[in-house]
Amino acid sequence: MADINFSTPAPGSDSRSSEPQAAAGDDPALRWDIIELLFFAYRDFVGDADHELEAFGFGRAHHRVIHFVTRYPGLKVADLLDVLRITKQSLGRVLKQLLDEGYIVQKTGNNDRRQRLLFATPKGEALVTKLAGLQTRRIDRALEQIGPAGADKVQQFLRAMIDRDDPDKVLEAIFKMPVVTVKE
Repeated sequence: MADINFSTPAPGSDSRSSEPQAAAGDDPALRWDIIELLFFAYRDFVGDADHELEAFGFGRAHHRVIHFVTRYPGLKVADLLDVLRITKQSLGRVLKQLLDEGYIVQKTGNNDRRQRLLFATPKGEALVTKLAGLQTRRIDRALEQIGPAGADKVQQFLRAMIDRDDPDKVLEAIFKMPVVTVKE
């Protein structure tokens, strides 16, 4: 990984200039506040699960695969590729490890023998439940601070952040789910 040197002037600029340089964060049209909050929220949200996954030699890709396979039993490999937006090669490595270690099983489609359908094993379901428990505790702590009306707004915000130009089957199912109101 390359070092980052913040004192290096941009190409074509005069490093001897006495004019103050505007920092990238000075543009009021950019939502640095939300961008940075999302970075840190994501870091901590996935960090809880990351720590647990390390014990298994798994990473975030494993988490995403086992999560969606558990939540959507019989998910086709092709649909999983759409959900994760990763290459076949990347999925293949992760999927092979989850299959080999008994977290997922793969079955042939009933109507189309070329289809590969994925199912979580009880071992896989237990792992997903444990990870979801860690993440749910973090979500619940945050929702306690903002109350039911705030929880509805969080769901609306997150749904609005998702690019729906090319929805996949799982995303379509998620958008059909009702917004859950949190009770005090």
